[in-house]
Amino acid sequence: MTPPPRAPRADAAAGARLDELVADLEPELVAVRRDLHAHPETARQEFRTTAVLADRLRAAGLQPRLLEGTGLTCDVGPDVPGRGRVALRADIDALPLDDLCGCDFVSTTPGVAHACGHDVHAAVVLGAGLALARLDAEGMLDVGVRLVFQPAEETMPGGAHEVIAQGVLDGVERIAAVHAEPKLDVGRVGTRIGPITSASDLVTVTLSSGGGHTSRPHLTGDVVYALGQVITQVPAVLGRRLDPRSGVNLTWGAVEAGHAHNAIPATGVARGTLRCLDVRAWEKAGQVLHDAVGQVVAPYDVDVSVHHVRGVPPVDNDAGVTALLESAGAEVLGEDGVVLTEQSLGGEDFAWYLTKVPGAMARLGTATPGERRYDIHQGELVVDERSIGIGARLLGRFALGRPEAV
Repeated sequence: MTPPPRAPRADAAAGARLDELVADLEPELVAVRRDLHAHPETARQEFRTTAVLADRLRAAGLQPRLLEGTGLTCDVGPDVPGRGRVALRADIDALPLDDLCGCDFVSTTPGVAHACGHDVHAAVVLGAGLALARLDAEGMLDVGVRLVFQPAEETMPGGAHEVIAQGVLDGVERIAAVHAEPKLDVGRVGTRIGPITSASDLVTVTLSSGGGHTSRPHLTGDVVYALGQVITQVPAVLGRRLDPRSGVNLTWGAVEAGHAHNAIPATGVARGTLRCLDVRAWEKAGQVLHDAVGQVVAPYDVDVSVHHVRGVPPVDNDAGVTALLESAGAEVLGEDGVVLTEQSLGGEDFAWYLTKVPGAMARLGTATPGERRYDIHQGELVVDERSIGIGARLLGRFALGRPEAV
């Protein structure tokens, strides 16, 4: 079968010049990434990170706009009549984990680490922006670009809400991002049309009764027994009440109830995450969850409270924008460098941007071939820094693409 055509490639001269500019910038981009890695900041505390990025953009003659609290945006290139800007988004917060990478630039902040690659994302978007700014100065950029450095991705419902509310998508026609993928070799980019990540919600179920002696469970509501039914039965109910193709998944991460062997406690709590790959199923899942918990505990004479925090929807990659990313990837890495990536049940608040404008996220290979494979949200994560230049070229060429021909 003949594969579908990719989106038309960017202007060859501009693309070639972009590659040269990124190559010149690459040592500095690696240095910025290492600096951010050594000084990680958790959600809504990214003050130093914001300042480092803003200072570098100002040094290039650009005018970054600081967002309320933390984070920043920066426009590059002209306003083109009849066309919106192309947005490139990076997240900048770190995780509350110990850094165990063993690198010379290990985190200097105890208990905080860039274990999800956000330091790489920031360096990638910075590099793309600086190279595009040089293209603009040389008269080779015919599209307006907006760089978005977003705080608080690792929280729910995520910092994207706050950023969007401050107008970062005003006048934007499409948006793209990359995410570090330590299971994919450097020199590869993974793409996918449609859901690439999952909706992710927080769920807390609290059961309560008067408590009592374990020898007389018939005289009180046994919250421990009832909680056991919630833990085992509610995920099964969701699997029968929602379309199984939606990838719905309820997994418990914490269960708390009682301390004594011979006392039925007055309260019990289960905490977990509800994930789903389909937006329509995600919209129904909250009500199904509430109904299921109530029905499961109804025979056990306990009071029930279900606290469901809507987190993020799935990242649902637009077909046209994905085609532009694939075209850019083929220009940077060759046709074999762009591969179909798997769906993930992880959550990503980049999804909120895609509820407003067409966009797509690609997975950026960060593994060194033949060496140990890591995972994100792991303190030992090590990234092949060659991925930074690749990511900057990918997003830069994406910005140069011609969407009207897709």
